[in-house]
Amino acid sequence: MSRFHLIAPSGYCINQEAAALGVARLEADGHRVDNRQVIARRDQRFAGEDGERLNDINALVELTEPDTIVLPVRGGYGVSRLLDAIDWQGLTRRQQAQPLLICGHSDFTAVQMGLLAKGNVITFSGPMLAGNFGAPTLDGFTMDHFWRALRQPVLQIEWPGEGPRCRASGMLWGGNLAMLVSLIGTPWLPAINGGVLVLEDINEHPFRVERMLLQLLHCGILARQSAIVLGSFTHARENDYDAGYTLETMIAYLRSRLDVPVIAGLAFGHEQQTVTLPLGAQAVLTHNARTTLTVSGHPVISA
Repeated sequence: MSRFHLIAPSGYCINQEAAALGVARLEADGHRVDNRQVIARRDQRFAGEDGERLNDINALVELTEPDTIVLPVRGGYGVSRLLDAIDWQGLTRRQQAQPLLICGHSDFTAVQMGLLAKGNVITFSGPMLAGNFGAPTLDGFTMDHFWRALRQPVLQIEWPGEGPRCRASGMLWGGNLAMLVSLIGTPWLPAINGGVLVLEDINEHPFRVERMLLQLLHCGILARQSAIVLGSFTHARENDYDAGYTLETMIAYLRSRLDVPVIAGLAFGHEQQTVTLPLGAQAVLTHNARTTLTVSGHPVISA
């Protein structure tokens, strides 16, 4: 069984019951869960004062137990306040010596991209404590893909993707679209050429998704990739004013502006059903009748 080390670098966990349920489920499966005092911590809308949340991240360099899984309680907002004070060098040295299995998504994308930019540190974009492990019904697909990603040195994911036939390869990177856009022009956005860029978001109207994608396009980031994979865009709902402008027509417009293949339909993001992806690992993407993503080079549980 594994050791889970909780961190809370972002928003206060308003659903304390869900977090408690997540801990109970992990313990029922025989896992150890430590640092759980961060669950109840609060300062305004944040999961504690900036210094406390910063310490959650910087203290990871002191963890010594092999195969430790680092799991944020939830996302929200708050990591952006911490980026210029994170001990990137210390974390990089820690990961080079004996990698922690760092997992999370949403607001945590900024930390994951910073680790990739500053030290080529591979992390996992996947479930978190309250929203996933503490969901009213634990999603079997999500849990299966989580453990597969953390246990299989060569990870293969298949889905009925939508897009042009293609074969592309490169570093797998990305995560939450809004967080990636917020990092443009900062030292914490990795400069990746020929990568496989995966994107997702929540509570963004299709035109806002388009605007953020166009910012990545105008910066030259999209054109430098070998492929773009679109995950879940939860609650991206059009309205009467849109008059037929939908997420699907937005994607078609994006394709019209790019020579890079754009493959949609991956269960990845803020939905209860989500895959876990090793960001910074090497990926091969093929799309014919179905889409296959093969990922390798990421750390896995050694047991």
